[in-house]
Amino acid sequence: MAYLLLISGVIFKVIQSYLMKQFFFSSLACLLSLLVFSQDKYFTISGKVIDAKSQQPLVNASVFCQNTTIGTVSNADGNFFLRVSNGGYDLIISYTGYETKVIRISNSMNDKDSMKIELKEQDKAMTEVVVAGSAEVADGWTKYGRFFTDNFIGTSPNADECTIENKDALHFYFYKKRNKLKVKAAQELIVLNNALGYKIKYQLDSFVYDYNSRISSYTGYPLFEEMTGTTEQQNKWKKNRYLSYIGSRLHFMRCWYDSTLRNEGFDIELLDESGKTSVALQNPYDSKYYSVDSGDVEINIKGKIRINYSNRVPERRYLEQNNYPLTARVQISAIDILDGFTIEQNGYFYEQSEITNIGYWAWKKLAELVPYDYNPE
Repeated sequence: MAYLLLISGVIFKVIQSYLMKQFFFSSLACLLSLLVFSQDKYFTISGKVIDAKSQQPLVNASVFCQNTTIGTVSNADGNFFLRVSNGGYDLIISYTGYETKVIRISNSMNDKDSMKIELKEQDKAMTEVVVAGSAEVADGWTKYGRFFTDNFIGTSPNADECTIENKDALHFYFYKKRNKLKVKAAQELIVLNNALGYKIKYQLDSFVYDYNSRISSYTGYPLFEEMTGTTEQQNKWKKNRYLSYIGSRLHFMRCWYDSTLRNEGFDIELLDESGKTSVALQNPYDSKYYSVDSGDVEINIKGKIRINYSNRVPERRYLEQNNYPLTARVQISAIDILDGFTIEQNGYFYEQSEITNIGYWAWKKLAELVPYDYNPE
């Protein structure tokens, strides 16, 4: 009996050893597969921020991917590290008293882990000349504050729930001869979007409104931060973010990249120079217009195209403000393309400065913006 028990014990240990090995190797395989998946989904970017003249490290320099929730600051040695989802981004590097640097990055670029970023000091003499000969309006916010927020944040229902926390940072300049208004910010603007649950730190380069052409334009670098709130608030923000995303330019670019435009409710029309005559683009993936290069999508179209989105009706306020029929069922936008563009898998595209929004997308301003790392799922 003792002999049988001994044999049974040996067999049990052999089986146990076998099962442990199987568990180890299966766990290792799972871990490796997760690592591979993670590597496929994300990439890292790191480097060092230094003074261009002295070559000394700049401590606490701001480093972030524009229009995302991804950012950091450089450490005591000037080093920084970021982990981001695959796709393309504008990497913004700024430091007080220095010129801001913008670098386009993506998961396909080389030397992502060894960037050396040199920042130049701002020309103080030029700044003093601009201030001395400026056309700054003393009571600028009183005169132009509402006008600025309408054209920068927007006039949508979501815009009603946005506030600029530090409006005193804004400086307003009016140039009579050119009939233009220019707005600059002495520091980054803090915008609270209580409709979408984002705190936006916006480095406003400049805002310009031409009263002759009635066209506004602005350049700057937003960094998003998700707000904390109650369960009820979180549910509201989740719903509103999704409603802002669907039909947006970001949604459109992602769908064109994924070849899912029609499935998602988008149709494209080619417009003539006048913008009045259109022809439906039957196949937006035709090699004449659409090609894939190293994972990026190249769009070879110049001029204006109209984008119709049929899965959600336009905001009533948009229709009222533009005297459109309240029975309209389709969101109609257009973009003016200077010389084609490239789309990355997260919906980022370049060159963004060469594309102008028209129609519904032009109406949806900062209050409707969701970051590039927003995931509707």
